[in-house]
Amino acid sequence: MNQVVGSHHIIFLCLDALRYDVAKEEEERGTTPVLNSRGSWIRCQATGNFTFPAHQALFAGFFPCVWEAKNHRERIPLFFPENAGSGRKAPDGAYRFHQANWIQALEKQGYTTCCVGGVTFFDKRSGLGKVLPAYFQQSFWNSSFAPTVRKSTKHQVDFTIRWLEKQPLNQKIFLYLNVSAIHYPNYFYLEPEMRRLPIPAYQRDTKESHRLALRYVDSELSRLFDALKKKGKTFVICCSDHGTCYGEDGCYSHGINHPMVNTIPYQHFFL
Repeated sequence: MNQVVGSHHIIFLCLDALRYDVAKEEEERGTTPVLNSRGSWIRCQATGNFTFPAHQALFAGFFPCVWEAKNHRERIPLFFPENAGSGRKAPDGAYRFHQANWIQALEKQGYTTCCVGGVTFFDKRSGLGKVLPAYFQQSFWNSSFAPTVRKSTKHQVDFTIRWLEKQPLNQKIFLYLNVSAIHYPNYFYLEPEMRRLPIPAYQRDTKESHRLALRYVDSELSRLFDALKKKGKTFVICCSDHGTCYGEDGCYSHGINHPMVNTIPYQHFFL
């Protein structure tokens, strides 16, 4: 990261609520060609069991631990917060910073920082919804980006491409995109007859609708990656913040500690 910061644009794609098992199964089936054309998913431990705590950790530099980790130092070594209880020596390759989060550290290095929100914690319609977007110089959200909208990723990508086209060619960019489509509700990616099941709305979501939502997201990302390549050398961080349950052990959704919630996919790559 010490070679990346200052020389590359940096993009953080959070596929909100994506489960590791589904991501890996779709990789093996070849149904997510855009996401997996540059590498395979790594199985990791989530940094929180729902969006807010997971992002506070991620933005502070506490990236996921690999699944087999035996201690907290076995994290993905991208950014290292100084004097934050993780020792004084940064892991090899990690970028040291002393600001409250590495978004502000990138801003100090001359980056324009931008957040394109998706789920409620980024919508700025409440005090809580303003916390995470406030870390960025620019932040955007509108109702078409929300997980309740079937084509939310298309709307997010369209907006982001327009924003990128307005940025000066020589300006380094850090872009965070909270992809909301995989988060609940996602039952509307199923066939129509499945959408009308006489059960509570949160139980209409299934592992299959989660899978179809991921395929939909993948189909929209090639346009974003093409736009980023036009801007110049780009480093992409791509992961989930947490997983979710669809009835395993009687559990639904997330915000609870269950293996399906605590296990996430992670990768990073260069465009």
